[in-house]
Amino acid sequence: MTYKLILGDRIHSSWSMRGWLLAKLANTEIETQYLRFEDAPVREQLKAYGPQCTVPLLLTPEGVAVDDSIAIAEELADRFPANSIWPQDPAARAIARKLVATMHSGFTTLRNECPMDLTRAYTDVPVSDALQAELSQLETLWSYARNATQSPNGWLCGDYSAADAFYAPVAARIAGFNLPVSEETRQYVQLHLEDTNFRQWRAIGMATDTPLDRYSQTHPRQAWPMPMNLPPARKISLGTPENEACPYSGKPATWLMEIDGRVFGMCNRVCRDKTVADPEAWPAFMDLYHS
Repeated sequence: MTYKLILGDRIHSSWSMRGWLLAKLANTEIETQYLRFEDAPVREQLKAYGPQCTVPLLLTPEGVAVDDSIAIAEELADRFPANSIWPQDPAARAIARKLVATMHSGFTTLRNECPMDLTRAYTDVPVSDALQAELSQLETLWSYARNATQSPNGWLCGDYSAADAFYAPVAARIAGFNLPVSEETRQYVQLHLEDTNFRQWRAIGMATDTPLDRYSQTHPRQAWPMPMNLPPARKISLGTPENEACPYSGKPATWLMEIDGRVFGMCNRVCRDKTVADPEAWPAFMDLYHS
């Protein structure tokens, strides 16, 4: 049985990010395809799958196109019941569904005033009354969920679930626009910034996608607040890599990068560039780095 997930731009498409994180939670093989926002309107690119389709879009083995994020979460949970999309505890599961529904239909001011951008970050961003009200709503909602489920690890409803996947782009907005939130909320945002799947989504986007001018803001810029424990990496053209084989594919390592004065090779440009973007996002590379 073949499942296909069609997604949009990784740098800007918050709903695509949610769909991809849900697929990771499903823990099964799902083919992925990416659309370029600048090529044509999304609905035009997806018209073969049905009227008014958008991303993310899950194509089931029966050929049904499911293009609503909540519907995708429920479909994957039904088809792969051993996964961790929803909490196992009934009360925590009900709270997670409440949080997802609230995100799905709300926070329009945050979406409009702070569009997701995983490459550009800002400081001194003015916060309107409407935006402050939504930030306060978020903080109340997140605190309620953690307290009600007695979450031991900082995620909203116990272990990472669909609730956290739906709020991952919100965390990206709070971090990228340096929005004023409590320390407790900032700690939750930091969990997302350190999450391996979040970091891999961003790193691949930086390696393959082009930031779109229409999402750029006029606020003062600052470095994107991704946690980094290693020195910055850079692409290079000449050098002798420590490794003969790409840590991801095992193919010859011919695309070069340098980090901390050491040269490593990958099998193609994307493997090299995603590693340069965030070396710590990739366990296979970190195993090589520490070997």
